Amino acid sequence: MNTPAPARRRSIEDKSWVLAPLLELPHVIHAAVISGDGFIEGSSPGLQRDAAEGVAAMMSALQGAGRAVTAAFAEQHDAKLRQTVIESEEGWVFAIPAGENTCLAVFAAPDVNMGVVAHHMQIQVSTLGAKVMNSPARDLGNSA
Repeated sequence: MNTPAPARRRSIEDKSWVLAPLLELPHVIHAAVISGDGFIEGSSPGLQRDAAEGVAAMMSALQGAGRAVTAAFAEQHDAKLRQTVIESEEGWVFAIPAGENTCLAVFAAPDVNMGVVAHHMQIQVSTLGAKVMNSPARDLGNSA
């Protein structure tokens, strides 16, 4: 009896080191590198694994929804996001694309200087370059 091979998750390189300069900014609490298909590729040291995985899944969905809403408003099919910002009583969430199929997200306290955080996120992404931040799409495996 042939049983199909179980789906394999791709090996994810830990990119937490990318976040260090952002975590040094005043009022920044957490940061994460997230693949477009909802995997956590790096997170700040204080962010628990379950929370990081939840953030990754929700941010992936939010980025997809942002592209869909933008495409609908702009009446075009290939909308690209530059930045997603969420304001809450607990603070701010900033997310920017960071290479192919990757997003950089930061959570900061309500009194953060938004411009400074957004600027440093852009610097970090451009300094690292698309090559470091690329995340290939998830490999679900095949029986080969």
